Amino acid sequence: MLSAIIVAGGSSQRMGFDKLFATIAGEPVIAHAMRAFERSTCVSEIVLVAREQCHDEIKKIVSGAGFKKVRAIVPGGERRQDSVRAGLDHIDRDAKYVAVHDAARPLVAPEEIERAFEQCRVHGASTLAQPINDTLKHADADLLVDGSVDRHQLYAMQTPQIFERNLIEDAYRAVYAKNVSVTDEVSAVERLGRKIAIVLNDDFNFKITYPRDLPVADFILQQRKRGAAN
Repeated sequence: MLSAIIVAGGSSQRMGFDKLFATIAGEPVIAHAMRAFERSTCVSEIVLVAREQCHDEIKKIVSGAGFKKVRAIVPGGERRQDSVRAGLDHIDRDAKYVAVHDAARPLVAPEEIERAFEQCRVHGASTLAQPINDTLKHADADLLVDGSVDRHQLYAMQTPQIFERNLIEDAYRAVYAKNVSVTDEVSAVERLGRKIAIVLNDDFNFKITYPRDLPVADFILQQRKRGAAN
């Protein structure tokens, strides 16, 4: 059983409005993220973690879209890791695997979720990722370039990140026991000395961060719809 935790607890400060409810391809951003997991055959349940003031709106979206796998909508925490931990407390007790996904990544496809899950079952931990193709430079406090960063074997982490349940729970217990902050689940599991399998993703799966991302995501989703209809 694979339980999916979709994290929607961010403040959208860089957007100036709640990006998760912005409309792209006829639906809110968060609805597209949920639908990918709803359609994924390996996912048995979805737990949404979001700010309490958003719960009523999310319930309307779930009901309107007819999503059947959404088991719970729970309050998020101050940090992303706090929201993920809250989600872990609400997944089915029989779940053997856990996927964590950013609600602000509406372009993930069910096929990518399933590919990542296959690798998790082999390695115990996996994540979608994309190779870094741009030239990377390090800059000082004045934003003046002071060196290069070798991009060989560098990858940008995406979500979902999928783990054996016992592994991700152990990782988070260690994070809180040592009072450290992590930006994603791969970072938490790394601290245990465990290896995480990278599943290369050559399709779009960027995180909605700036207003400019919305029309791009809309275009991609519209193109996918046209392709599926042909």
